[in-house]
Amino acid sequence: METTNYGFSKVVSLPFAEAIAKVKEVLALEGFGQLTEIDVQTKMKEKVGADMEPYVILGMCNPSLAYQALQIETEIGLLLPCNVIVYEKDGIVRIAVQKPSLMSRVVGKEALKPVVDEAEIRMLEAMENIE
Repeated sequence: METTNYGFSKVVSLPFAEAIAKVKEVLALEGFGQLTEIDVQTKMKEKVGADMEPYVILGMCNPSLAYQALQIETEIGLLLPCNVIVYEKDGIVRIAVQKPSLMSRVVGKEALKPVVDEAEIRMLEAMENIE
């Protein structure tokens, strides 16, 4: 798994559509549900006529953790839901997840740390269960 300042990513051996389904499946096991799905490839074709490889953004949310975060910081909704991307580039499918821990660093409230740390643990656990 690769790590950046803002996320975790990995190459998977699954075809693109199967990778999307697997992401939803493993995140559901960690208590996350899908709020949004944006087919970026289709939208770019529609809006600007651009051709690009498959790219989907999934807005995933763990309701219990989101509720806890909202009780600590009402405007944390600006940073929700946790985005997950699945994309294909040069025939290679990659999955990447946003680091939930970014939320506490951006907001600067120590009380958020346990909530976002729990979300990050669950996100990483899900990522580990995708091949």
